[in-house]
Amino acid sequence: MPTKSSAAETTRRYESPMRARRAQETRAAVMAAAAELFTINGWAGTGMRDVAKAAGVATETVYSHFSSKRMLLQAVIDVAVVGDDEQVAVAQRAEFAALGHGSRHERIAGAAALIRGANERTAAYAGVIREAAPGDEQIAEVLAATRARQRQDVEAGLALLIGRAPTTEETDEVWALMSPEVYLLLVDTAGWTPDAYEAWMATLLERTLPIT
Repeated sequence: MPTKSSAAETTRRYESPMRARRAQETRAAVMAAAAELFTINGWAGTGMRDVAKAAGVATETVYSHFSSKRMLLQAVIDVAVVGDDEQVAVAQRAEFAALGHGSRHERIAGAAALIRGANERTAAYAGVIREAAPGDEQIAEVLAATRARQRQDVEAGLALLIGRAPTTEETDEVWALMSPEVYLLLVDTAGWTPDAYEAWMATLLERTLPIT
């Protein structure tokens, strides 16, 4: 017959996964609410209380997961970049590693698809942070960090595509061409479809990347 102490220990083992699952669900709800509010209301128009209300939780709960609005926006952007909430960076994912395998055409097609997907998911936030950065130091820091990470990913991706370390000029050229700003200009302003953008990106990379 189990003792009281062993029964309590068993209860704690069951409760721990439940608490972790509830915490994950709460975090996901907060991030979903924040993602919608940031894209609709912008940085200045979105407060932590607004996020809490939209997520159906207390403001203190939001702060228990994200210490500041900047950290919340950064987390939303990080998820948008990769398309899920797994703690795996872009450059460590299988589809990124695949850029180093196959024919030149296959590698370039894979790169164009990755670029299209990332820009589709993050373009709205790119607009938010770009507009808010000049007047907000926190957003300026998010923008700088985001651009630095994008450039690092471009450099790593180019190394796989061309089979060697890219030059600074090669990295900067592709980094500029695949930027969210160009995506927004073509898709949001000029009215291109995402499919048309992806095809254009593949053609552009084919013309831009050196033959190795």
